[in-house]
Amino acid sequence: MSSYSHGPSPRGLLCNAGAGAAAGVIAATFVCPLDVIKTRFQVHGLPKLGDGSTKGSLIVRSLEQIFKREGMRGLYRGLSPTVMALLPNWAIYFTMYGQLKSFLCSNDEDRKLSVGANMIAASGAGAATTIATNPLWVVKTRFQSQGMRTAVVPYRSTLSALRRIAHEEGIRGLYSGLVPALAGISHVAIQFPTYEKIKIYLAKKGDRTKDNLSAQDVAVASSIAKIFASTLTYPHEVVRARLQEQGHRSEKRYLGVRDCIKKVLEKEGIKGFYRGCATNLLRTTPAAVITFTSFEMIRHFLFTHLPL
Repeated sequence: MSSYSHGPSPRGLLCNAGAGAAAGVIAATFVCPLDVIKTRFQVHGLPKLGDGSTKGSLIVRSLEQIFKREGMRGLYRGLSPTVMALLPNWAIYFTMYGQLKSFLCSNDEDRKLSVGANMIAASGAGAATTIATNPLWVVKTRFQSQGMRTAVVPYRSTLSALRRIAHEEGIRGLYSGLVPALAGISHVAIQFPTYEKIKIYLAKKGDRTKDNLSAQDVAVASSIAKIFASTLTYPHEVVRARLQEQGHRSEKRYLGVRDCIKKVLEKEGIKGFYRGCATNLLRTTPAAVITFTSFEMIRHFLFTHLPL
């Protein structure tokens, strides 16, 4: 399998962009129902099912409840803006990440990348991606939570939602949650270097190069890196989701990032910052495995078959 960077050639850029976009969409479609549950847990807290459900059954019962009340459409709320966001999201991310890695790696024969340089590459790619796609993530959050907000006129489509938010709330509405989203760059700054280090370890263990790892090795590396990064950085997702969801209200629950952190801490304690974390790990771990494995395989295919 190929590595992320084959230099700054147009062919390499196209392979990164195409593989990144395709991998992101495949993963998002697969885990969308769990994403809906996670968003609702973050915004509205854990639902009261009244039967002493455990964490595992809570997720299953929540999925059943959504299906009964809103049908299959409810389980896939927000998929359209998610796909629209992920196409540029992973295309931009993997392309920027590959370019920055190529730029920052050492000039010696091995072209090694230090942990610090890898973190800079991941953070730079994350910042560019977050700023470019934030409005679509706002729409996705609103779609996924609107089934629980009966007093609000529902959004009809992704484009109409973007127009309505821009009209009612201005640029500020489209970029609500941007500060905690940028704080979330710490997630990829941890995840990607960890992923690269695990790949190097597995390559040495199997007496292979990092570029020739099996799909199973990629799956192991991506899952461990994702669980580690997600657990450390999860609180920012709760803050971002709550700020994005509240929208244009006369009386907003939160006045900003600091106010949101303060109120969640006062009312819910540390546990409040980890609402939906178990569901998030159930969603993001297979999503990461699918994304990274698909990316490596699709990119390898494109690089092999794409004409010069």
